[in-house]
Amino acid sequence: MSEFQIRSYRSEDMPRLYEICLRTGNSGADATGTVEDKILGHYFAAPYATLEPELCFVLDHGGSACGYILGTQNSMVFAESCEKEWWPKLRGQYDLPDEGETGRTADMIRALHRGYRAPEWAHDYPAHLHIDILPIGQGQGYGRQLIKTFENKLRELQVPAVHFGVGTANEIAIAFYQHLGFHIVVQTDSLLVFGRQLTRA
Repeated sequence: MSEFQIRSYRSEDMPRLYEICLRTGNSGADATGTVEDKILGHYFAAPYATLEPELCFVLDHGGSACGYILGTQNSMVFAESCEKEWWPKLRGQYDLPDEGETGRTADMIRALHRGYRAPEWAHDYPAHLHIDILPIGQGQGYGRQLIKTFENKLRELQVPAVHFGVGTANEIAIAFYQHLGFHIVVQTDSLLVFGRQLTRA
């Protein structure tokens, strides 16, 4: 029997979500030491697990999460929910940096103060996701399985399409998503937005 299993998120997984987010937060590599430890998780992981736990799944290895996929079924509703229930308490914990302050932590604090805003393509691709897996769980097909699990849940909820962003520096991830059949919705110098229609299983 494999030591790995994909299962639904449990509240006790939250510290591991923060750790995984940090340790994959540098274009898939470890961001430890380059940014305040919790701030990536505050933005990219915890609000989803808190507000829509039914759309959070973890890759479990020996009883501890080593990867996750999480997201929202409706990006516009998620933006409103975060503005009411998530960002205010964080804005109280992180003072807005001075205008001249640089670095990733400062940039992320500014992002917390701006909040999440649903992009224009969310009208056609309302759901969005984040997926991160530590090296111990990579290269064994679990990324594909996590995406399938997430998309099947979206289909149950009758969500028509999903999108997600990947930094252009993350060449391995880009090749992976193209191999899985996602198409490019938007492309900029720093970001590729992938999408997929979910009308068929």
